[in-house]
Amino acid sequence: MSKNTIPAIRRKDRSVTNDEWIKKFLHTAAVGTLATVAEKQPFINVNIFVYDEVKNCIYLHTAKYGHTKDIISENNKICFSVSAMGRILPADTALEFSVEYASVLVFGEATILSDEQEAEYALQILLDKYAPHLQAGKDYRSIQKEELARTTVYKIEIKDWRGKQKKVEEDFPGAFYYNEANILENS
Repeated sequence: MSKNTIPAIRRKDRSVTNDEWIKKFLHTAAVGTLATVAEKQPFINVNIFVYDEVKNCIYLHTAKYGHTKDIISENNKICFSVSAMGRILPADTALEFSVEYASVLVFGEATILSDEQEAEYALQILLDKYAPHLQAGKDYRSIQKEELARTTVYKIEIKDWRGKQKKVEEDFPGAFYYNEANILENS
């Protein structure tokens, strides 16, 4: 694989090339993982995010200062991942156990927004995604200039994407959902 080649999906039978499926997945996924590299050291940051279909980009934010901002300032090439887990698919042998899943990988370039209007727009559509039942100016105070100055807002320009899914349509004997305990309740 050359330095600038985006890898193809090895399991072609699980590849999703339908752009509408990928867009829907990006609209509904709750959390994404931003992968960056600085001086040959990978770094990931898990974030809430919003996909803007009209601009074909992803917006997210971090603290005003930190590793993500430092890395993006030096190397803006990124990979962004979202995923969802389905049922565990048991088998007679450990090697044959499997799981249903869906995922999207986005390849692109991240920029740190300096335009206050676009940064405010990005943060507002982020709020709209996660709290669609609440309205700015009615249920909470609108974004203030001094608050905007305390965050770094990123725009990921999407260059390419890959969807992948394993879903068993028929009834699968013994299939079950992993009981993911709410870690926040138990800490």
